[in-house]
Amino acid sequence: MNAPTSLTSNVAPIAAEAHIVAAGFPGGVPTLALATGTVLRIVDGVAHETSAHPDAGLLTAAFDRAGVVTGGYDGRIVRTSSDGSCETLADEKGRWIDAIASSPNGAVAWSVGKRVSARDDKGRVRTTETPSTAQGLVFAPKGYRVAACHYNGVSLWFPNVEAAPEALTWKGSHLDVVWSPDGKFIVTSMQESTLHGWRLADKKDMRMSGYPAKPRSLSWSHDGEWLGTSGADAAIIWPFKDKDGPMGKAPRECGVRPAKVTRVAFHPNALVLAIGYEDNCILLCRLTDASELLVRAPVKGMGAITALAWDKQGERMIFGTAEGDAGVLTLP
Repeated sequence: MNAPTSLTSNVAPIAAEAHIVAAGFPGGVPTLALATGTVLRIVDGVAHETSAHPDAGLLTAAFDRAGVVTGGYDGRIVRTSSDGSCETLADEKGRWIDAIASSPNGAVAWSVGKRVSARDDKGRVRTTETPSTAQGLVFAPKGYRVAACHYNGVSLWFPNVEAAPEALTWKGSHLDVVWSPDGKFIVTSMQESTLHGWRLADKKDMRMSGYPAKPRSLSWSHDGEWLGTSGADAAIIWPFKDKDGPMGKAPRECGVRPAKVTRVAFHPNALVLAIGYEDNCILLCRLTDASELLVRAPVKGMGAITALAWDKQGERMIFGTAEGDAGVLTLP
């Protein structure tokens, strides 16, 4: 009996009807953050809307275990819980929120220009300044530490310690930042269509180049041994198993198609990468044997895949597009 090559019949469609900024499963509930300022939750197949930013658009979002934290044009940081309730965590008085990050323990960080703020799970807020606008934020996998990327590098900051942030330097504009699950590496995407990384033990630099477009989506495998990225006509996957990371090693390619990859998301428990494309196609690729499964065939006019996320168990995956088309895949 041949193995299936398509999972399209396992997708439940969602009509969000607005650009989808982010997607996730807080509390196990399929949830979409929309550019209109609305959070859409799917409960028992029924869509429930929460207006997190009334009369204001939504700029950026990050999911945690309790809900989705959003930053809007109104300057407010809002957590919408999995039950639909909203809580304003901070108000920047109309200043645009550039980036948001959340941690598993309930901490939240956000940036407005050069100022980076962190709010711990008790509600205490601390701030610091980066050398230039902080474009991307991420929490360390363990402990209360924030990495903020900006022009010419990354600042590593302990919000609960009275000390200046530690600097990781590399010339150029850094746009997004991720921290490896084992805490050993930090990697940024850059305006120059490259990735740059640091080995934190000795601040050794790692340059990963060759992208035809900016690699704006980065995802670690559950074991931390692979980093999947967008920015090419295939998912580019860098090896991080050894202490030197990808230095001196070639990346793998997965899901080669005549369309740019826009989003990637590793399965939380298996070496399977979800790949979304600019023509709204979605594939699953298994690294062990490079086999592929079709989740969504290209649909004309639906725009690029803008959001991809797995639930905690790896049984469901949610996606969204630039034109407001979305769906939830349930694995058989």
